[in-house]
Parts: sequence; C-alpha cells; structure tokens
Amino acid sequence: MFDDRHVLLLNQNYTPLNVLKLKRAVLLILAGKAELMENGRGEVRSVSFSLPLPSVIRMHYFIKRPYFPPKLTKVEVFNRDGYICQYCGRENQKLTLDHVIPRYRKGEHAWDNVVSACDACNRHKAGRTPAEAGMKLIHEPRAPQGNHFVVPYRVLRQHAEWDKYLGNGDRP
Repeated sequence: MFDDRHVLLLNQNYTPLNVLKLKRAVLLILAGKAELMENGRGEVRSVSFSLPLPSVIRMHYFIKRPYFPPKLTKVEVFNRDGYICQYCGRENQKLTLDHVIPRYRKGEHAWDNVVSACDACNRHKAGRTPAEAGMKLIHEPRAPQGNHFVVPYRVLRQHAEWDKYLGNGDRP
C-alpha cells in the first residue's frame, strides 16, 4: 500500500513545506498533527477505521522556516524556467544550461545570464550571443523571487491537484 506515492505538505498558512512519502503523511494525520486537504484517490483501511489516501495535507501548527536565497544550480534554473527551452519554447526534461553571454566572453555564471536550453538550441547558439545566432529569448533570465519551493519534475507531473497550492495555475 505505502509505495512511492508522494504527498504535498503545507504549512498552517497554506505555503508548501515539503513533499513527503505517503506513509509519513498518514502518520502525521493519525497523530493529529496534520489534516487532509486533497484526496489522492483511494483509502487506507483497518479493522476499526478507513482513511482517504492523502495527496495534500496541512499542518495544524505553523512551522517557521528561515529564508535562504536559492543557489544557482541546474535544477533551480530548470524549475525557474518551467522545464521549457528558453529559445524554442519546447517543454523538455532533458535540458542543458546555456550562458546568454558566453563565459569565454566574460559572461558570468549568474541568475541573469543562465537559461534552460534544449540540446538542439544550445548547439545552434554555440559560443555566440542570441543576437549573433539569430535567436530570441522567451523570458529574460532573473533570480527567482519569493518562495522558491521546488517540486521534482517527475513528481509534479503526477499531481495536477497540487497546482492550486503551488501557484501553478498555468502549468509549465
């Protein structure tokens, strides 16, 4: 029953905290520390009760989390760009990082100079700027703002019901 299903954990104020395994989420509900927000299709049964399988749960108390600005990593850049190539606009899980101004031309490895690119676009651009390669960026790169909670790509695609809690009204 408790396979690799994932559950979104929300803070008391409905901000995302973490992605949990199903077993941990059920234990939080049974301990009275969290409440069920979304049913994950199915139920857990015992002799004396049955509990809907959670997909989203919310803590009964507020968990204070310190703010740390996101580190510049591949995963963070891909999540910022919604796993979409910033040159051709195709959604792709196999992306590379591209420096808008190439590093050999003194382009920095910074949020405002790094974008997601598919292999074909990255090869076409090569060591040139987008203008020199005749390419245009879909969005200008910048550092993520606010809550930068990251859900792994493979998990996000399995749970459309999480969108309203993650602010993904228009899925990437």
